[in-house]
Amino acid sequence: MAAPRVLAVIPARGGSKGLPGKNVRELAGLPLICHSIKAAALCPGITRCIVSTDDPEIAEVARAHGGDVPFLRPDRLATDWTPMGPVMQHALETVEQQEGSPYDVFVLLDPTSPSRVPQQIAEAISQLHGSPDLDGVISVSEPTFQPTWVGVRETTPSGPVERYYAEGRGVTRRQDTGRFLRINGNFYVWRADFVRRLQVSWFDEGRHGMYEIPEPQAFSIDDEYEFRLIEALLGAGLLELPWLDADDEQQAGR
Repeated sequence: MAAPRVLAVIPARGGSKGLPGKNVRELAGLPLICHSIKAAALCPGITRCIVSTDDPEIAEVARAHGGDVPFLRPDRLATDWTPMGPVMQHALETVEQQEGSPYDVFVLLDPTSPSRVPQQIAEAISQLHGSPDLDGVISVSEPTFQPTWVGVRETTPSGPVERYYAEGRGVTRRQDTGRFLRINGNFYVWRADFVRRLQVSWFDEGRHGMYEIPEPQAFSIDDEYEFRLIEALLGAGLLELPWLDADDEQQAGR
């Protein structure tokens, strides 16, 4: 079976409200978006990786660090309420038109999830390639709490709380709950045909397998607190970014 042609896309819209300028803010000596660029470069299964952005500054920073920015995303696909589906479809269609050749697999790498392991992405691509009944493979992890046991909601604004999940009724110890996994957004791997026909919700429209990663690695950044927290995790050695070691080796070899 021939290896699939794999397009990875890093979506990096300008104008973040939660953390202004986050995609070009430095983390461990590199602009945030560059961690995704370097992770993709170390992944042997990816044929090409591009950045989809509407922001000239983000495009300039990405290119300065080896990123491929073949177009600027149109403004209609860069609003606060733009769903990801049309952004992915635009990137796939534009690149295929430019190259004159279709892709088989589409990988989404959100720049706000910088703590990736390239080999895991490659294994997820292989998992999808070997599973013809699946439309995609998504990264999941086990959170540090079990929501079916501790999840609650208000019955009224001033009333008592009730269990969010009925299956938590009668459970009094964490050890007695089953495993709970969450979609963490570290990476998504889809068949290109699935991306082309996607309408609204990838979860509801397709069949997906999962690739489990450790919860600490599943970190994402959407605000100042999360940015400071990942800096602390990196500083404490609880997270590793393998491309930083590769860069250090290259510098030492010069």
